[in-house]
Amino acid sequence: MTTVTLLHPGAMGAAVAAQAVKAGHEVLWVPEGRSDATHRRAKEVGTTACDSLDEALERSEIVLSICPPQAAEDVATTVADHAFAGVYVDANAINPQRMQRIAEEIRPGAMVLDGAIFGPPPGGQRAARLYLAGEAQAVDMVEPVFKDTALHVRRASGSVGSASALKMAFASYQKAARTLAGVAHALADAHGVGDELTAEAQVMASNILSDPGYLPSVAARAWRWAPEMEDIAETLRAARLPADMAEAAVAVMARWEGDKDHYDMSVAEALSHLREQPAR
Repeated sequence: MTTVTLLHPGAMGAAVAAQAVKAGHEVLWVPEGRSDATHRRAKEVGTTACDSLDEALERSEIVLSICPPQAAEDVATTVADHAFAGVYVDANAINPQRMQRIAEEIRPGAMVLDGAIFGPPPGGQRAARLYLAGEAQAVDMVEPVFKDTALHVRRASGSVGSASALKMAFASYQKAARTLAGVAHALADAHGVGDELTAEAQVMASNILSDPGYLPSVAARAWRWAPEMEDIAETLRAARLPADMAEAAVAVMARWEGDKDHYDMSVAEALSHLREQPAR
């Protein structure tokens, strides 16, 4: 049995804790200062309350930080102040630079793993993936905690920061796409064509993110897509809708301006051009 401290039992954290408890491990948490809802979640999933963080850390081999992203560094600082010497897993949706700062603060006393959770809170028929980047020895300690559970541990390529980068890359599409969908439907609704928009969307390909092979063709057409996006921005403004994301798309397409009609470029080339400033 491995003993784990969870910081803190929110919706995702409690679900992750439930998987560890289900696998026969002990999950500790510190109730002090936590809400009634947190107390209820912690009790429902079978965690064990500790009187202090000192006690929890002293008993634990692993710490899981699953908290609101804005609190990740404060949580890490608190643990660092207690000289924890086990494996510290930061599984929050934060950028790689913040993850590196957390790793520097926690070390050298503890081993640090960069974690990224994909999917819904695990449990029942719902599975999630926990990507881990860092020392192989530390990953070897975490993997058995979730063996045969609904949280599937996967090793991320690269060092600390790479799992966070994976999360940022995925979320940049997932969350922006859903926000764009809201804007698109609001614009169609403003002109009374909401049903037609939904019908057209139903025949669209849905594997955009999973098939980067089409990106060179996007780069090759960016020179004529950008003016269309400018018209879209104007249409949004006329409907009193935010045009920022359409304008941002124009700025991105400017980096592909030199790729006009170059349909034979590789995916690697198309991606590299996005990292370059457009010619002035």
